[in-house]
Amino acid sequence: MAAGSCLLLLLLLPWLVTASHSPPGCKIRITSKGLDLVKQEGLRFVEQELQNITVSDLHGKEGQFHYNISQVKVMDLQLAFSDLYFQPQQHLVFNVNNASISLRFRRQLLYWFFYDIGSINASADGVHIHTVLQLAKDGAGRLKISNITCNASIARMHAGFSGTLRKVYEFLSTFIITGMRFLLSQQICPSLEHASLVLLNSLLDTVPVRNYVDEHIGIDYSLLRDPTVSTDTLDLDFKGMFFPRARENQELENHAVEPVIKETERMVYVAFSEYFFDSAMHAYFQAGVLAIELQGQKVPKDLDVLLRATFFGTIFMLSPTVDAPLRLVLQVSAPPRCTIKPSGTSVSVSAFLNISLVIPGHSAIQLSSMAMETKLSAKVFLQGKALRVQLDLRRFRIYSKQSALESLALFSLQAPLKTLLQLTIMPIINERTKKGVQIPLPEGMDFTKEVVTNHAGFLTVGADLHFSKGLREVIEKYRPAPTAPAYPSSRPAEPSMDPHQL
Repeated sequence: MAAGSCLLLLLLLPWLVTASHSPPGCKIRITSKGLDLVKQEGLRFVEQELQNITVSDLHGKEGQFHYNISQVKVMDLQLAFSDLYFQPQQHLVFNVNNASISLRFRRQLLYWFFYDIGSINASADGVHIHTVLQLAKDGAGRLKISNITCNASIARMHAGFSGTLRKVYEFLSTFIITGMRFLLSQQICPSLEHASLVLLNSLLDTVPVRNYVDEHIGIDYSLLRDPTVSTDTLDLDFKGMFFPRARENQELENHAVEPVIKETERMVYVAFSEYFFDSAMHAYFQAGVLAIELQGQKVPKDLDVLLRATFFGTIFMLSPTVDAPLRLVLQVSAPPRCTIKPSGTSVSVSAFLNISLVIPGHSAIQLSSMAMETKLSAKVFLQGKALRVQLDLRRFRIYSKQSALESLALFSLQAPLKTLLQLTIMPIINERTKKGVQIPLPEGMDFTKEVVTNHAGFLTVGADLHFSKGLREVIEKYRPAPTAPAYPSSRPAEPSMDPHQL
């Protein structure tokens, strides 16, 4: 019995492994070149955050000397020796080596009956910061910084003293500088932790996860799993499934080939499988919008004349009112299917065309119901962050669903109906696809120099990245509203001007 259970488990194991790994409809790879660009923008953001460090007042007593250091302000930072790189399996590492921070603070000193007040310029040198950011998928399927580890140290600190009690300050400089170095180093990591877990995560909140494309369909860009990080790349697997808005919880099983990205030359690569496009067309089909009706003046004149000549006998036998308008109803009969090959991308569509005579005051008289099979060539391109598709009619065939003889009679309609599709229907379809769908990138980040490459079952778009908005601009726009602290404010009080209160 145990042997039989083990055998069954072995037989089911491949299926279980396959089921647990859902193939993505969309995949994004960020390479080391892309990370270098992010580093440049991120470094400016880190400098701005560190400039806002708040250091507590420092006060003390050494014998008859009473001192108070307050209003510490960061004046300048030099973070020239910094690095941002991938660390397997889910981490980004940010290192700063041998940086310097210039400070200015207010001094107050009481020595016996002598009182001195002024400002001091100081510099912290040999600043080292080591930060590791852990990336993960959150409950909503969005990429987030889930954890951060940080270590910061300052090798040495100098202060320039002036004034009548300069010699006294130099005597006390060991106490003051040691205290300031400790307080400053203790504020660096909390500042970076807030910048990462709060501010940068608010930036990642701008990535579309589940949103509407238009009034008919939406798209699900939720992550299927945690990101995969190698020494050179960061790979993100997105569901990439469209859904009809009337049935938002509808799922379409993915049987397409999983996109595989091997390239690392460009800053970013985005791959789309056939499932991505199939789910869009399936959603539109489920929404009931893959149909069009032309009647009366909307039917091209040449086609109207040809149809009347083709069905004149039927029309004459049915009704003497042969000048009644014609109605053409074109409707897709099944969800279109996308095929991606190295030679190009195509869409196969099956539809039916009903031709009726509309007599005022009477029910419409159906003259013919014909089946249509078309193949469209699809040009996929990326503009900004919008993926767009331009369709063109490549093959077209009509036949009767009643008999082969009627199919032969319809042969003369082949060319004019194809012209109807090209001149009337295709512009309507391409107008709908003109807007495109947004690729899941944060706000303020766009693609440039896009190149589309077709593969068997999927296509990739290689591109470079461009910041149309700075990180600070986007973060300030979406900065979380401050909440009232549950404890008394730690903001230092204004220092007293009265030396007896030192």
